[in-house]
Amino acid sequence: MRRAGPDPSSVRLSGPWTHRAVSANGIRLHVAECDGGGPLVVLLHGFPEFWWSWRHQLGHLAELGFRAVAVDLRGYGDSDKPPRGYDLWTLAGDIAGLVRALGESRAHLVGHDWGGLIAWTVAALHPRLVRSLAVVGAPHPLAVRAAVVRDPRGQGRATAAYALGFQLPRLPERSLRAEDGAHVARILRARAGAEWVASPDFAEAAACYRHAIQVPGVVHSAMEYYRWALRSQFRAEGRRFAAAVARSTAVPVLQIHGAQDPCMLVRTAAASQRWIGADHRLHVLPATGHFPHEERPGETNALLAGFLVT
Repeated sequence: MRRAGPDPSSVRLSGPWTHRAVSANGIRLHVAECDGGGPLVVLLHGFPEFWWSWRHQLGHLAELGFRAVAVDLRGYGDSDKPPRGYDLWTLAGDIAGLVRALGESRAHLVGHDWGGLIAWTVAALHPRLVRSLAVVGAPHPLAVRAAVVRDPRGQGRATAAYALGFQLPRLPERSLRAEDGAHVARILRARAGAEWVASPDFAEAAACYRHAIQVPGVVHSAMEYYRWALRSQFRAEGRRFAAAVARSTAVPVLQIHGAQDPCMLVRTAAASQRWIGADHRLHVLPATGHFPHEERPGETNALLAGFLVT
């Protein structure tokens, strides 16, 4: 008999933030909030993480006077895990609904990995809700789509290295849960820069993410993000989505990228400029992998501070 996983509430780790549930887009989303009294900043995590990946940014942004809110995305952590809705249309609707449910008309969006792809999509589909966009290790969705085809030995190979295996039924779920989530630590180690991997912060992060991936329903939900991303490319839905996000983003955009990111290549991130307006900044951090906000929190915080307050 398979043992029960951790209670979802176990991801409500303590710190200088408050936890609560917010109803948005028909589901319940768990958020951690540090309120500095100013404009709303919504922080969107990636795979295989949860809201806690923004632990280095929440308090810093509050000290700068922002209302910083990190959310567990649909299917993760202590948020609801419905059987469907893991497409970028719905995920963007979750965040648009969250901004409204928090009582705000607009927000700065900061997203990493899948959270970054969602942030790009919110800016395209719900532009009136977005003040600015900061993406970490997350090129524009159409830049990724184009690079997979046009750069098969680069971005194509990088994407296939992890995303194709996630298309299989049930096997990825079993692999990620096995040995108390040991594969999650291997994924983090393979994608991160060597300096972070050697640090105590990495060991703590790996332990937290191994725990969180075992919360019932999380692994399947996380895999559904990747399954929709590939399968939609062969359906009319994928063409409609591409057309919907093809307009240039009108808000200011900050891209933060690791020079050694093996998942999303720097040249793919740079190609995102095609879908960005005039106010655009791309910062590539040396000796950094796929997790700049965790690997280089000081540099990331400084970049966010300079971007959000201008």
